[in-house]
Amino acid sequence: MKGIKVIAFDCDGVMFDTAKANKSYYNRILRHFGKPEMNPEQFAYSHSHTAEQSLAYLFADKQSLEAAHAYRKTMSYEPFFKEMEIEPHLKPLLAKLKPRYQTAVATNRTDTMQGVLMAFGLEKAFDFVVTAADVVRPKPFPDPLLRVLDYFGIAPDQALYVGDSEVDEAAAKAAGIPLIAYKNPLLDAAFHISGLDEIATIVDG
Repeated sequence: MKGIKVIAFDCDGVMFDTAKANKSYYNRILRHFGKPEMNPEQFAYSHSHTAEQSLAYLFADKQSLEAAHAYRKTMSYEPFFKEMEIEPHLKPLLAKLKPRYQTAVATNRTDTMQGVLMAFGLEKAFDFVVTAADVVRPKPFPDPLLRVLDYFGIAPDQALYVGDSEVDEAAAKAAGIPLIAYKNPLLDAAFHISGLDEIATIVDG
């Protein structure tokens, strides 16, 4: 694919399988307040939204929500790293893309992202990382991806975004960036892949 300069990645569900980790994380908060564990609908929402949005979804009244936010700030995400699984082709792909392409992360994670990168030896793997804490409007708004375009000084058609959810689809579409849908054939995307190693073929094709 000609003209591509930057490949940006979502984190959860793309770079890592974080389903178990995120479920354990939010269930710990719920248990602390005597609430039942997440149902499938609640999990699906929390898996692609920010921590603030997820807690607002899980705690309906203002007082409980404020208490949940306060408790979350006392928690470390580090105990949940062991439940995360890195996508097996991620590191080889990043090595193959350099130095011809620059790479970025655009995620709805906030204060846990840097710790995740460090835990898996990826703290120097990306040229730019933008989290939900860095923008006024996180995904599904295009703001994180617009930050990526601005940082590298490129046009939307010079980037690709790898995502796995409707939130990613909406953000990419609003930013005008072609989407590579990872393991989700239902998304409206320029490309569909089942493994990150397929990205090398796309950009070199």
